[in-house]
Amino acid sequence: MNYRTLGKTGYKGSEISLGTWQLGSRRGKAFYKGETFSGVDYYTGVRAAKRLKEELGTDDLAATALRWFLMHPEVSVIIPGASLPEPIVNNAKASELPALSDKEIQAVRRIYDEEIRPLVHQLW
Repeated sequence: MNYRTLGKTGYKGSEISLGTWQLGSRRGKAFYKGETFSGVDYYTGVRAAKRLKEELGTDDLAATALRWFLMHPEVSVIIPGASLPEPIVNNAKASELPALSDKEIQAVRRIYDEEIRPLVHQLW
């Protein structure tokens, strides 16, 4: 799979993921808000993702997110979307990752509170 950097954001994504952004505007206006960063504007979402990668020391936020869900005993199954073998294997490997530490969970909460909460929390 080929990866490219998206503009000045520093976001590195597959050409497939970058292609989906091109279907809508750069701010995600052509998408339903649940399809792009849950209604958070595009640049804020990319900034928050970049901060999470730095704080958690990973380039694979998808696997980290899946591992986070697996930490909750009320979750019995996760059904991530994937149609190619590589992402399917990577998703399955998420169960082998160590649980997020208290420090990592605090970092996620802090980034959510600073970047995301003010924009969407009142919608829930």
